[in-house]
Amino acid sequence: MPIFALRLKNTLKYTLVVLALSFLATSCDRFNKLMKSSDYDLKLKRAGEYYAKGNYIKAEQLYAEIIPYFKSTEKAEEIYYYFAYCNYYMNDFSLAQYHFKNYSRQFPTSKHTEECLFMNAYCYYLTSPYYTLDQTDTKNAIKEFQSFVDEYPESQRIDSCNKLVDILRFKLERKDYDQIKQYFNLADYFNDYKAVIVASTNFFKEFPDSRYVQEVHYLKINSYYLMAMKSYPEKKVERLDGAIESYLKFVDLYPKSEFLVRAESVYSSAVKEKQNILKK
Repeated sequence: MPIFALRLKNTLKYTLVVLALSFLATSCDRFNKLMKSSDYDLKLKRAGEYYAKGNYIKAEQLYAEIIPYFKSTEKAEEIYYYFAYCNYYMNDFSLAQYHFKNYSRQFPTSKHTEECLFMNAYCYYLTSPYYTLDQTDTKNAIKEFQSFVDEYPESQRIDSCNKLVDILRFKLERKDYDQIKQYFNLADYFNDYKAVIVASTNFFKEFPDSRYVQEVHYLKINSYYLMAMKSYPEKKVERLDGAIESYLKFVDLYPKSEFLVRAESVYSSAVKEKQNILKK
């Protein structure tokens, strides 16, 4: 490339950068003046313009500034509605959740109340972490979706609620299942099979239709048996009976289970061990 052409190209690049910085500085200066202005109607207008263009950061700042001024006016509902969505679109879901919930409390008869109550729950859904982590937000999301369903049983959003709750509940189900397996894997080391039995019983109550329920039944049967084999003589029969009864319940519920062969093996050993004890 000729030296003249190269210099011209660099000059154009420099000019464009200077113009861009100049425009940015001017734009920031105008926004700062707007923020300091006492013309709240103008601030409301500009907030709407920024929101429409997707500039949620500036829109949120303006809405936050004018909310107290327009409080108790007919414009308050719309201002707070867009303010909540600014936080949502900025991916601050925890803050958005708070404002959506607060909106439904402050404006219970608004045309946006149903939507905001749903978005409150949905924000909890979005903050629900991977199933191995703390599931507080998952449980809160389920609770809020249930509150929404109770409040608006005829809502068109009910199907969405049910689908999202299923996703959330599976996280809790998977976490509990993994915990039971971990209890079982560590039970021999800590000599604590009771934790498996208690957790399994709770799992059946909470997730009776789980894809893991048959395996959990098997772990419970095996835990009773292994706990019995490590028990003092006076506790052995009682715990063997636990294995036997758990097996009989299991085979009655799932006669074709893939875990049936393994469960039968444990059951047979439990029956034989009990017979040997009673013969003595």
